[in-house]
Amino acid sequence: MTDRVVAGPAAFAAGEPAFAALAERYRRELHVHCYRMLASFDEAEDAVQETFLRAWRARESFDGSALVRAWLYRIATNVCLDSLRRTTRRLTSMRSLAEVSWLTPYPDRLLDEIAPSDEEPDAVVVERETIELAFLAALQVLPPRQRAALIARDVLGWPASETATALDTSVPAVNSALQRARATMQAHLPARRTDWSPGEPSEAERALVASFIDAHERGDAALAISISAQDLRITMPPYPSVFEGLDVIGPLVERALSEGDWRLLPTVANRMPTAASYLRAPGDTVYRPSKFDVLRVVDGRVAEITTFGPELFPQFGLPPAL
Repeated sequence: MTDRVVAGPAAFAAGEPAFAALAERYRRELHVHCYRMLASFDEAEDAVQETFLRAWRARESFDGSALVRAWLYRIATNVCLDSLRRTTRRLTSMRSLAEVSWLTPYPDRLLDEIAPSDEEPDAVVVERETIELAFLAALQVLPPRQRAALIARDVLGWPASETATALDTSVPAVNSALQRARATMQAHLPARRTDWSPGEPSEAERALVASFIDAHERGDAALAISISAQDLRITMPPYPSVFEGLDVIGPLVERALSEGDWRLLPTVANRMPTAASYLRAPGDTVYRPSKFDVLRVVDGRVAEITTFGPELFPQFGLPPAL
């Protein structure tokens, strides 16, 4: 049964519970769509809630001539565009992820909820190249409507006509926006991006994460340094600091490992290998959530670490303490 049949006017007439059950089928993919637009897990959650509210209020305008997925995506896109109009944050260029202060990670276990099925054949599997941190950050440099056009065309695979309808514009305008967006993205994505963007963390990456975890749990700064690239970069959104090179980062690692005892759990964020860290501070008896380290691996070494706070540990399915 297609979503056009399920979501016809008669289905909406069944009342709010029926509408809520229908909308819930699309929650995760709409959340990921809003996350790409906004680069924030929590802001995307707010956008999805607003999308469902607007959809419910506009239900009488839905005549069944389009798929409900496309209808909801159009509403969600406009919710995000409205949100971006209200914000004062603007990026015209980007040198590091530290400049995207609102950037947050996304749990892979939730990304895996999106997959084509008999009921949802149009769902698009979330590949690393469309969700990794570098891609998310580069998107934030684009003007909002260019961002929406690129996501619709290059990520969701929509035709230009459908994208134009969603953005309430013309096909030539969509094509122009897409051309400019692609040029900007190319200028802001790493030159060797295709070299380190497989669909899932590789065996080598998982082994590197295991070494990363071992180094931290043993307090072995030398081991942590030995698995890192000479030009290692560390950023910690929302903080603006950027640390580059082992000469600078080495002493920081030694200091961090001396703050207490560490326990780390492997996880995956944005299709990238990640370690979730718990710290037992001196005098404490419990390992408490401390941070995420999302790793970018190049030539078998850690080339970049993006560190986030522990606020999203529950969404990653991680325990509250160890």
